[in-house]
Amino acid sequence: MIFIVVKMPVKPEYVDQWPELVREFTDATRAEPGNKWFQWSRSIEDPYEFVLVEAFDDDAAEAHVSSPHFEKMQRDFPQYLRATPKIISRQIEGDDWDDMGELQVG
Repeated sequence: MIFIVVKMPVKPEYVDQWPELVREFTDATRAEPGNKWFQWSRSIEDPYEFVLVEAFDDDAAEAHVSSPHFEKMQRDFPQYLRATPKIISRQIEGDDWDDMGELQVG
């Protein structure tokens, strides 16, 4: 699968609106064939940074970056950001989250 983590440095004046500003893009991406997950979190170190964790089947990532909603995101998001987002994108083995071996509950 393709595993991606993106750090989005949001301008302070948009940080409270961010979940709503990304809702259309998020919903459209989650509906794509081959999308495994697309999850936003807020950094506890930087209150103006959101972290996106996403995964796609190996053959689905190209369709994602070619989609109309991705192109719209490329046009719309820069106005809300303080800087260019940082990304890690890797093809990895597996197709879902695994249980953490170093910490077991129950």
